[in-house]
Amino acid sequence: MKKGVLIFLASWPGLFSMAQPSGNADSSRPVYLNDIAASDNTLLWRISGKGLERPCYLFGTMHILCADQAKLSDQLLTVIHNCDEVFFEINLDDMVGIMKSLQFMQMRDGKKLSDLLSTGDYTKVKSYFENHSSPLLPFSLLERFKPLLISSIIEEDGLDCKTTNGMELMIMKEAHAQHKKIDGLETASFQAGLFDSIPYENQAKDLVNYIDSMNYYRKMTNELAGCYIRQDLHRIDELTRSGDATVGNYLDLLLYGRNRTWARSLDTLMPGKCLLIAVGAGHLPGDQGVISLLKKNGYQLTPMKN
Repeated sequence: MKKGVLIFLASWPGLFSMAQPSGNADSSRPVYLNDIAASDNTLLWRISGKGLERPCYLFGTMHILCADQAKLSDQLLTVIHNCDEVFFEINLDDMVGIMKSLQFMQMRDGKKLSDLLSTGDYTKVKSYFENHSSPLLPFSLLERFKPLLISSIIEEDGLDCKTTNGMELMIMKEAHAQHKKIDGLETASFQAGLFDSIPYENQAKDLVNYIDSMNYYRKMTNELAGCYIRQDLHRIDELTRSGDATVGNYLDLLLYGRNRTWARSLDTLMPGKCLLIAVGAGHLPGDQGVISLLKKNGYQLTPMKN
């Protein structure tokens, strides 16, 4: 049950933080994102400079992958072994905080999905979850959730495999084995609250469109997974920016604004420690990505073979 809850909570940021692993890249010189050549594709970056006594590491995750693809490279295993602490987007070890966040996943004012959709569209969504998924929560509760969070559950069905896993869970398992502390850059409640800034009606419309266009989104999900395996940050960035209309109109809220907050927070968190920062790979690339922002803050970002 705990694993299922964690997969759900790790997957909802996947709506706006497209993502990640495996590939090859190494370099002894600091490289900024706009300088990355095709041969430098990687999801693992060393952070140094600006007075850091010990390097820290940045890794791009993908929240849902086929289980046989969710693997940790030897280099990443070494990083986990050597680091002091692992930071995810949220603290996946904080089950009390996660369960408390359930109230923030629900729409305000007691709204339900049936209040936002026509009878036909509501029946379509309900039937999907009754016939195609195995939701962790009964639909009677799930329909009170913000529609974009409901959409995140459907994403798992888009992969061409029967068994899935998340890179966060793989990293956390290894971190536990190495007795590493787990922490989060933000809270689950904060993440869920972000969706209140997007009209629920728009979210509900996109949810129905997602179900109506399953073949298209299944293709996109598998393309994204392929990009992740190739560690193609350029293409991941393109897919992130060309996502569905609702998310695309709120990228500053859901992606870029959070990147800026994280970059400022890391200025305080990194000195004196060796941290592994593991966030959705869609947060890494682009002029407003974490790699570029850390570079602008005076750090050196060096791609590592992964």
